Amino acid sequence: MQLHPDVGALGFLIGTWRGTGTGVYPTISPFEYTEEITFTPGPNKPFLAYTQRTWRAGTDEALHSESGYLRGFGSERVELVIAQPTGIVEVHTGVLAATRLTFNGVAITTPAARQVSATEREIIVTGDRLDYRLAMEAVGQPLQHHLAATLTRVEG
Repeated sequence: MQLHPDVGALGFLIGTWRGTGTGVYPTISPFEYTEEITFTPGPNKPFLAYTQRTWRAGTDEALHSESGYLRGFGSERVELVIAQPTGIVEVHTGVLAATRLTFNGVAITTPAARQVSATEREIIVTGDRLDYRLAMEAVGQPLQHHLAATLTRVEG
């Protein structure tokens, strides 16, 4: 499938990635998880579809999922739009530098879920390895590290 020129620079993300991560936050106990992320190109459209799911390490207990779109605007500007089943919707603007994406949440909204005030995301790809980090400001806590995972490309 041919990539739209606006997301051509994001082609290194296409595929399914799987691995493990850890989570911490002052309001919860630290935890380990397994994660799977998939980036799928739109049919010559300026986006990659994004799906993510996690489950507790060593079990099939679902922890989190989200889906959305990664949109490109040329070679450096990107936008990530995410919806979560908890009711949280995030819009991020970001920058692509080689195979590193950094995002800042510019709009985070929910009518009834726990309040998340700010997020920052980072994705770094080195060959078939994807490192992911998420910082979050929520439930009265300042912006701080929440999640980190290392995934390996399993398809794509």
